[in-house]
Amino acid sequence: MPPGLSATFPNAILNLAMYQDTIAAISTPLGEGGIGIVRLSGESARDITEQIFNNSLSDHRLVYGHIIDPQSGETIDEVLVSYMAPPRTYTLEDIVEINCHGGIVPLQRILELVLKLGARSAGPGEFTLRAFLNGRLDLSQAESVLDIVQAKTKESLRLAVDGLKGKLSNRITAIRDELLPVLACLTARIDFPDDEVEDQEVPGPIRSAREQLQKLIAGSDAGIIYRQGIRTAIVGRPNVGKSSLLNLLLRQRRAIVTPIPGTTRDTLEEVANIKGIPFVLVDTAGIIESKDLVESLGIERSRRAIDQASLVVFVIDTSESLTDTDRKIFRLVEGKTVLAAANKSDLSSEADLSELRWPIVHTSAISGEGIERLENLMAELALGGTITPSDSLLVGNMRHKEVLERAEAHLAAALKSVEGNMPEDFVTIDLKMALDALGEITGESVTEELLNMIFSRFCIGK
Repeated sequence: MPPGLSATFPNAILNLAMYQDTIAAISTPLGEGGIGIVRLSGESARDITEQIFNNSLSDHRLVYGHIIDPQSGETIDEVLVSYMAPPRTYTLEDIVEINCHGGIVPLQRILELVLKLGARSAGPGEFTLRAFLNGRLDLSQAESVLDIVQAKTKESLRLAVDGLKGKLSNRITAIRDELLPVLACLTARIDFPDDEVEDQEVPGPIRSAREQLQKLIAGSDAGIIYRQGIRTAIVGRPNVGKSSLLNLLLRQRRAIVTPIPGTTRDTLEEVANIKGIPFVLVDTAGIIESKDLVESLGIERSRRAIDQASLVVFVIDTSESLTDTDRKIFRLVEGKTVLAAANKSDLSSEADLSELRWPIVHTSAISGEGIERLENLMAELALGGTITPSDSLLVGNMRHKEVLERAEAHLAAALKSVEGNMPEDFVTIDLKMALDALGEITGESVTEELLNMIFSRFCIGK
């Protein structure tokens, strides 16, 4: 169990880690597939499985057999069952995984059997919660499990795996180790003013810890973008090539493309991997004045897509002069980060682009000209022009960023108190607040509300 957890954690949550019950869930997506897995964790996991499995279990071995209803004798499915005894398990408890055929009926039948025999349905993320409560993972590593499941690009997967390996946790632990001796020394001086206390430098470690936090915070915006992606609206008047550009960026024909203006009458949303960044691309309906009800609804959704986007790719047809509709879109994207795609560059140019106030890339949806340049500029704008080394530690979690900012602010206040020769009580208060904040990342200081917030985002079965 994580250090200090029992002092801060409600008993109702602690009981989850005390082997009071056995949990079970379907751990694979519902629907038809080659394989489905029913997972159990807890002290009764092996006993329950042995009541429905017609073969002997072997620790950390896959065993072939059949699941049989003990009441009716009916064979439910042909399966492979793995039993894993602690401590070499995900939760540090007994774990059984029943690998059956991936249809909803066999999975549900097997789950119903284990629930009848004494298991209870697992809550969202409860297997990973138990791994945390039992001390196998710290809180940052547990959150990285969800990041791995939700990773959209190789880069976001790399960052998530770094988190699971404890890269951030180790950095936070090292920072805490710098600060703890300072807090201990100052506390001893305050509590035992008449005793000799071993001298300890105070401002140096605080300053060093603060600088390390500032570096982590500085890279967090890029990390969050790699993890969460950036919402990008592709806008323009009808028939300028928005859907064609979307298909090129996706490397597949996702949007319908025809010579008829106004083919796209609603927003279409897809994720593209561009330079390791997941871009949530929103192909919008061409923006014009229209009395057609369906078309008007699509145009209104296009306006909302612009409002919600962090980046706008404004597509212009360079084979024609700029129109009043183009200029109306100028006003709609005002205040946004905009990249202009001067499309149809394979045709003779008629457009005067001097009115455009944004970076311009000449593209052709027919030949593919300019697409790589467009992708490079999209990535640069998304990351604010920064170049991120592939082996750097990036904080990709918004909660972690907020905690780091809070801890850094407390260290700044502590340093100000030291430099202003304030009473040492002022320094210790801020030092303790900084340490408590950092503990919210690794799990040394957590609350039931925080755990509920984190693990409620997990799927059932993980």
